[in-house]
Amino acid sequence: MDHDLQIRLAAFQQLEQLRRQGSGLVRAEQLDEGFLFEGERIPLWNARRGIWRPRQLSELGAALTIVTAPRVQGRKPAYDDEVAADDRGTFGYRYEGTDPNTWTNVALRRAMELNRPLIYLYGVTKGTYEPIFPFYFTAEDSARLTFYGQADAPFSAKQPGLEPASAAAPRREYQTVAVKRRLHQHRFRELVLGAYGSRCTMCRLGHTLLLDAAHIIPDHDDRGLPEVPNGLALCKIHHTAFDAHIIGIAPDLKVHVREDILTEIDGPMLEYGLKRMHGTKIQVPRTADLRPNPDYLADRFDRFRAA
Repeated sequence: MDHDLQIRLAAFQQLEQLRRQGSGLVRAEQLDEGFLFEGERIPLWNARRGIWRPRQLSELGAALTIVTAPRVQGRKPAYDDEVAADDRGTFGYRYEGTDPNTWTNVALRRAMELNRPLIYLYGVTKGTYEPIFPFYFTAEDSARLTFYGQADAPFSAKQPGLEPASAAAPRREYQTVAVKRRLHQHRFRELVLGAYGSRCTMCRLGHTLLLDAAHIIPDHDDRGLPEVPNGLALCKIHHTAFDAHIIGIAPDLKVHVREDILTEIDGPMLEYGLKRMHGTKIQVPRTADLRPNPDYLADRFDRFRAA
């Protein structure tokens, strides 16, 4: 195995450890700390650049890491990298600038030519990223100033993943679609829980492990975008009750419990966890742009009343 690939494998091993510690996410300071290789510490990224190649990889010239910054609600991103909520089996990654021959764009092209695995850091929230690796660039469209790439399944040191791109194409396409779905779910959860202060909008439970980001309009609907106005922070009990139309939320933010549940006699969870919610109002973010879309609530409340 060549020196370039050894460094990449060491980076992947470090990221795998960090990912396990952080429930799939890594923090900026962990990326700064980097990893040890042959007694030398190598950063996993450069926080000031979207494309990173440490000097230890200068011989072959292929980049190690690419970054997509976290999106901010209501703000257009500097680079419109294509991580769309669809079933396309590729990611689009825009050039840095418009010159295809800057060293950063050349480093991406070199990674594609040599079929070298990279790290793709997808920004979830400020200072938090989901690492995608191994990641391969497979095509370039200079007219669109865009490289196209795919995620791949993990590989071991015994199987370093340098097979021809054509042989790996079906697996990588499948893996990329799965990764895209996970990215959207992860980002949606982080944004919604952040907007609601990591508390259930109904009962105010604040244990993050027991909280979900619930869609108001389901994600299979064309309007069901993974955006905060289409989300509610709900504990797992209230999320399930909301999806089962046991609980509904009217456009005026008032909670309604289904009539048959209100008359049912059961244990303390039904009495205090569900029935006591009837007639209360949900707590929403202070920022108006982050509050539930009233049209979405009206649509969902109609479904609740029809159930």
